[in-house]
Amino acid sequence: MDKKKVGLIFGGKSAEHEVSLQSAKNVLEAINQDKYEVTLIGIDKEGRWHLNNASQFLLNADDAKLIELNKTNDGIAVVPGESENQLLSLNSTKGLSQLDVVFPILHGTLGEDGSIQGMLRMANIPFVGSNILGSAVCMDKDIAKRLLKDAGLKVAKSHTYTRATKNKISFETVVKDLGLPLFIKPANQGSSVGVSKVQSQEEFTRAVEEAFNFDHKILIEEGINGREIECSVLGNEDPIASVPGEIVSNGEFYSYEAKYIDENGAVLEIPAKLSEPLTAKIQETAIQAFQALNCEGFARVDFFVNEKDIIINEVNTIPGFTKISMYPKLWEISGISYSELIDKLIALAIERHERDMLLKNSVN
Repeated sequence: MDKKKVGLIFGGKSAEHEVSLQSAKNVLEAINQDKYEVTLIGIDKEGRWHLNNASQFLLNADDAKLIELNKTNDGIAVVPGESENQLLSLNSTKGLSQLDVVFPILHGTLGEDGSIQGMLRMANIPFVGSNILGSAVCMDKDIAKRLLKDAGLKVAKSHTYTRATKNKISFETVVKDLGLPLFIKPANQGSSVGVSKVQSQEEFTRAVEEAFNFDHKILIEEGINGREIECSVLGNEDPIASVPGEIVSNGEFYSYEAKYIDENGAVLEIPAKLSEPLTAKIQETAIQAFQALNCEGFARVDFFVNEKDIIINEVNTIPGFTKISMYPKLWEISGISYSELIDKLIALAIERHERDMLLKNSVN
């Protein structure tokens, strides 16, 4: 049987660049080499694309703090509209082997926000994960909250500000409405990048500036007193949910460091110690959120759960695939191994592409 040709795109011009490198390393180690021929495409922080070799595509690969893309002299160009030779080597101007599917393991800006998804649609290449709309709305926490509320799902109360309305931000006004503590975060980031927990006006001022360093729009959110529960979702039109897991953070909150660098930064309890009815309700709510936000392929839905409510924190359309990431761990406990999960994601990508190809593009 011929191997399927998979393009693994990673890195990116994003604050989550290093997280993506770790995820790519883990995906490459887990993918079934007997079934797939992998083409490694690394994007550096300046946005340049590099054709990489599996033996040396990362520098300091085993150090989460120093991990780095090995930039090559072999750049890549994308040629939209071609049925073959969609990717060209800039060194030789020859087409690379035609890819059957792309796995964009790009976290954050320009990778998780619909940008790469739109480019791959233009190039007519099947790709893993949500399409343009689902990616874009989930990336923008403000828009996602509005859609989730419209679907009748509960989200944390928050205020949204842009650079144009920054001068209207008032600590006293926000605290009067939302109380303390507060969480201040960029609207369009993931992996807890730029997120701060605030207890005082001094912290508030610093946190607002920090969030605006990463986005032009920020959210100021009420602090929710509840357990941090996460649930993985898998599928296209008929998605399924994993067992939920719980994050017990050893810090103030589940920070970037705790997620990707400090293996002792949090304890992941999988499955979470929940009653059967509550487990079923969380799984049901995760699927409802997945569908309300037009997700496909895979996503991780994050919750705050207390005695009163199941509150959606956010939905991640390209969740981390590092060795300490929740998404693959939840599926492993649910009965789907890391390697099998990659198989399913690739199959879902091809299934959706074949479905899309049935649509007419002419009125005749």
